[in-house]
Parts: sequence; C-alpha cells; structure tokens
Amino acid sequence: MILSRQDFRQTIRQKRNQLSSDVQHLAGLDLIKQFATLPELNHAQHIALYLTTDGELETMPLIEWLWQQGIQTYLPVIHPFSKGHLLFLHYDHSTPMVLNRYSIAEPKLEQARILPVRQLDLICTPLVGFDSTGHRLGMGGGYYDRTLEPWFHTGQGPKPIGLAHDCQHVERLPTESWDVPLPKIVTPTKIWQWD
Repeated sequence: MILSRQDFRQTIRQKRNQLSSDVQHLAGLDLIKQFATLPELNHAQHIALYLTTDGELETMPLIEWLWQQGIQTYLPVIHPFSKGHLLFLHYDHSTPMVLNRYSIAEPKLEQARILPVRQLDLICTPLVGFDSTGHRLGMGGGYYDRTLEPWFHTGQGPKPIGLAHDCQHVERLPTESWDVPLPKIVTPTKIWQWD
C-alpha cells in the first residue's frame, strides 16, 4: 500500500507526539552537540530558527546556546500582505510575542526587527518528516518551499538546514515538483547531508 503525504504527516506527527517530555528535553540538548559541529557555524552571525510546536524537536536550548555564542537569532512571521510567504524578525529575551493564525507564537511585527532573507546565513526549517534523499515533508502550507526557492535554483541566499527527531526519518517520501530538498538535516544523533 502506498502512503499519501497526508498519511505520512499523520503517522510521523503521532510518533513525535508520543515522545515524553524527558526525551524531548534530552533531544534538545543532544541537538546542540550535533549542531555545534556544523562547519556552517564558523562564519554564521544570523540564523533563523522556529519555536517548537506539535511535538517538534525542542529548539529553545539551541537558541539559547546560539545567544551564548554571540549569534543573532530570527523567527519566522507570516507575511501580512504576501500570501504564503514568511518574514524573519530578530528574536531575543525581550522580543514581544503574539499568536499567529495557527496559534504559534511569533514576534510581534515591527519593521525595525525584520532582516531580509538574503541577509540570513542559515535557515533552520521545521519538518514533519524527511527521507534518505533529503526531501522534507512540511505541514503543507508551502511557506518554507517558497522561502527557499531562490536558494534551490541559484544557490544564493541562506543555506537551509532541517531539524528533526530521529523518528521522523522514513526511507522514501512522495514528492511534488515544488518541494525543495534540503542539503542537511540535523537530528539528536546524527547529521544527514547531501551537499
């Protein structure tokens, strides 16, 4: 039986939502150990991440570790006028937050906090699942595919790196023409790379 993208989404989300809070916490700490070995970090000053929701790999320990390294962090904000697109806003302890239409916390939109995507060094993307060829399965909104399209076609702009639990890996995902495969995906136990 061939599973649809929706079947994969449901199955993998179920798996990661069954992880205990202790496992989640340790996975977040192990993520730092893997992430710290990335050569891309040597020159990175501006890194986009996301806040964890729906059983995703815990990102706050990594964000706080990046702050300790003097690296600026940014979070995605749903673009208010350009449908299906993201803006990235500077994020620190004092950033005012609001809930977006998906009930996910994001920085309150302030012009001064926006950093143009091309000025980011890395974009850490959330994902529901990933396969052995670097394809990611997102939530279906296409926000990250649109954001990463220029990088995929020209190699210009911030490099995308996926973050995921090990249990989110499957051998092969069904793909669509607009899917942007990732050059690297970091899990708590290893770095998958195709670049």
